[in-house]
Amino acid sequence: MKLAVAIAADPSRGEESLGRAFNALALVAEALGRGDEVNLLFIGAGTRWPAELSRLSHPANGLYTSVREAVAGASAGCAVVFGAAEEIQEVGLPRLTDNAVPGTPGLASLRQYIASGWETLVF
Repeated sequence: MKLAVAIAADPSRGEESLGRAFNALALVAEALGRGDEVNLLFIGAGTRWPAELSRLSHPANGLYTSVREAVAGASAGCAVVFGAAEEIQEVGLPRLTDNAVPGTPGLASLRQYIASGWETLVF
């Protein structure tokens, strides 16, 4: 199976957002464990998550660390809009720019996954 999982939930939105991110990470971990090809992307306000998840004190840090190999990156344009561009760079994630949207440095392209037949889920 080829699986693209995008986290768009805003970490400042509390428990529901944490639940979405946690379940996305758990799905990625399960898929990796079964040998699937998996890409984890951070889009929209979700570009704020990598800095949060990288903190050792964060309750999902261990899970995030266990799936770090599957992280494709964060949407560059979204990171700019949501004030996470510097943090994305600090945690060492690639900036995804496949979708050339005018007025932005480019966004992550979910369409490329869909067009290539990947199961694509947004949390």
